[in-house]
Amino acid sequence: MIQTENIGLVLEGGGMRGVFTCGVLDYFMDNNIYFPYTIGVSAGACNGLSYISRQRGRAKFSNIDLLKKYNYIGFWHYIKKRNIMDFDLLFHEFPTHIIPYDYDTYFGSANRFEMVTTNCLTGEANYFEEKTNPERVIEIAKASSSLPIMCPIAYVDNIPMLDGGIVDSIPIERAMEQGYEKNVVILTRNRGYRKEKKDIKVPSFVYRKYPAIREALSNRNKLYNYQLELIEKLEDQKLAFVIRPEKTIEVDRIEKNTDKLEALYNEGYELASTIKNMRF
Repeated sequence: MIQTENIGLVLEGGGMRGVFTCGVLDYFMDNNIYFPYTIGVSAGACNGLSYISRQRGRAKFSNIDLLKKYNYIGFWHYIKKRNIMDFDLLFHEFPTHIIPYDYDTYFGSANRFEMVTTNCLTGEANYFEEKTNPERVIEIAKASSSLPIMCPIAYVDNIPMLDGGIVDSIPIERAMEQGYEKNVVILTRNRGYRKEKKDIKVPSFVYRKYPAIREALSNRNKLYNYQLELIEKLEDQKLAFVIRPEKTIEVDRIEKNTDKLEALYNEGYELASTIKNMRF
């Protein structure tokens, strides 16, 4: 049996690249591998919800099968609703009617689960645990997944929020602050990947009311690269066990090619078996 006591699980986002994480988590569920603490960002938060509710295959079905059926990503949605994804379908119809979410199992789980958002007023990461209110669970997941510019600002407790990946794409430091010095980390990029070093230039008309978000976006690449370097350092020190794609990534953040998504899911499932080699 794989021992996971006192070990955290950290789930990166990455939009549709998150199907890699779906594969990893389905393997974990097939082998009854759970952690006392899980934290997820954006797509990682959404995939983590199905993992904590123990709904094996739900995330894959949502991200691949239902994408093929409903075509819920694309610029038509952006033109129509100023959102690159159909959030009404994803965060209301899916969990309520089409592929119902098991709130009872989620709320009854003894395992902690945090989701990360970015506070538009402060430009800082906010961390949420919600185990009683279904509507608030959805609000947090939606906010965590609201990509800057491509999605409208979301609200949690009437506070404007965006994608948690803006300021904490790989929240391993948060996991360590919560007492989990050793962590399993699921990434959606190859080892050695780095973003361009230059700052993102945010047009002056974007988020004029939220200067803190403008600043956070301009520093995003630098912070993400810092987190990747930290992960690799902790991995080399045997303080993090990392599962990441090994094949060259061909899936875009808003990928619609379900064959590519299926292949990335399968790679995640296969590589998840390396957890048998986990040594801290």
